[in-house]
Amino acid sequence: MYTKEKCILATKNQGKIREFHELFKDLGIESLSLLDVENPPSVVEDGSTFFENAFKKAKTISEHFGIIAISDDSGLEVDALNGRPGIYSARYAGENATDEENNKKLLNELKGVALEDRTARFRCVMVAYRPDGKWVKAEGTLEGLISIEPRGDQGFGYDPVFLLPELGKTLAEIAIEEKNKISHRAKALLALHEKLPELL
Repeated sequence: MYTKEKCILATKNQGKIREFHELFKDLGIESLSLLDVENPPSVVEDGSTFFENAFKKAKTISEHFGIIAISDDSGLEVDALNGRPGIYSARYAGENATDEENNKKLLNELKGVALEDRTARFRCVMVAYRPDGKWVKAEGTLEGLISIEPRGDQGFGYDPVFLLPELGKTLAEIAIEEKNKISHRAKALLALHEKLPELL
């Protein structure tokens, strides 16, 4: 149905791009990313919510390139830390922090907290924006626990410390195909897919 549609993913994050491309392939939509185009505008993520950041990125990129842009802002919310790191997930340990540094800071902050009290969720808010100003929004979450130590070498970000209790594995211990069926981003994208006909 959408074979002739093209959209641009407003991200340079290779982990996200890989997941997006896999998911879009199934939907029959041709997707580019900011790595495929020259001189994309830089967008400062200064919103106070995932939605504000996703909306700003999608609007800026869509208006610049003149095609539908899809942006997501996502992060980890840990209940014992009052929802932190939240919108600061990518830079929790500092502006240019590595995934490893962010995970280390998170685990240090949860020292002494029992596993059953380390409830957390990944939240993803996605916005598809059309150059004429029409847009749709979707959201997805994945519930889990923060593990005591990192495990696994798949995925990226907080995947090595995000434990899926029903599987007894972290997100970094399962294949990307499996992750794509259950992830917060997958759920948000599927919800967005249902709304895309409003834009096409």
